[in-house]
Amino acid sequence: MNFGFEMPWALPALAAPVAFAAWRLFRRSRGTGVKFSALPRIPQRGGGWRRALAAAAPYLMVAGLVSLAVAAARPRTPLGSERKNVDAIAIVMAVDVSGSMCALDLTPRGERESRETTRLAVVKKTFADFVSYRPDDLIGLVTFGGYASTRAPLTADHESLLNVLKAVEIPDERDEQMTAIGDGLSVALLRLKDAQPKSKIVILLSDGVSNTGAVSPEQAAETAAKMGVKVYSIGVGTGAMVAKFLVKDNYGRDIVIRDRSGFDEAQLRGIARKTGGKYFAVNDREALDKAMEEIDKLETTPIEAEVWNRWQEHFKPFLAAGALMVLLAVAASVAATRRMA
Repeated sequence: MNFGFEMPWALPALAAPVAFAAWRLFRRSRGTGVKFSALPRIPQRGGGWRRALAAAAPYLMVAGLVSLAVAAARPRTPLGSERKNVDAIAIVMAVDVSGSMCALDLTPRGERESRETTRLAVVKKTFADFVSYRPDDLIGLVTFGGYASTRAPLTADHESLLNVLKAVEIPDERDEQMTAIGDGLSVALLRLKDAQPKSKIVILLSDGVSNTGAVSPEQAAETAAKMGVKVYSIGVGTGAMVAKFLVKDNYGRDIVIRDRSGFDEAQLRGIARKTGGKYFAVNDREALDKAMEEIDKLETTPIEAEVWNRWQEHFKPFLAAGALMVLLAVAASVAATRRMA
């Protein structure tokens, strides 16, 4: 039987504090007692059923909480599945997170400049919309500034991918001026190397000039061409030599500064041309949306996938048992307290 949990992370997340509380509780109760020298004067009869309930209360409480944790993880077994053909491609989004992505030049006219209107914020929102339009694709996320890193490998779990995307921020807005475009593209290609779909693309989004990295953009583009991976490059920004940027001062407050801007458009265009992709120049939010809409019309490759579509849930017995044991533990504790009073 293929037993599993819909939310397996909930079990350790909830069981860990329960285990710690149980350890503290039983550790403390082991060493408690009252020293009394006149043992013969102590009545020999037991404390009755109230005393037994009071002793059992901690065990009932711990067992009940563990059972509730199992219920929260949603145990279930599959009842049936089907194999179906889906049109899908493998996509890795390589996003620039250098300091220049704090620029505010994509802020729509009439809208207040804020954290929600920086280049990075606009890109994240547009990327999230793009993911929602392609439910069958394998999509991954790579970010690059002074160095490149994989934030999410290729996955069909788009909900998890979007949660990772929300957490993407610029490491240091004022000091991160390095842009390793070649490294970012190389890491994206590594994620695509063993992907099942035949159609593989990289959406490379940058607003800077490649000025660091172990791999040059040209070398990475040649590798992509040999792998048959198309690179769709997007140059973000108005192209103005001086632009406004939103950064934090030494006290953590948002301030607007003016600094030099711009990106190497010829380099991004050359990467796309060499790999059979396309270059998009984006100078406002609408242009970015249109670029992603055009990429959304890409070729797809049919792949056969097994989809589990019916499940038998098993959380109800754990939920009922856990709630019952917690109630009994509370009732036993109250009864013992009243008896002692």
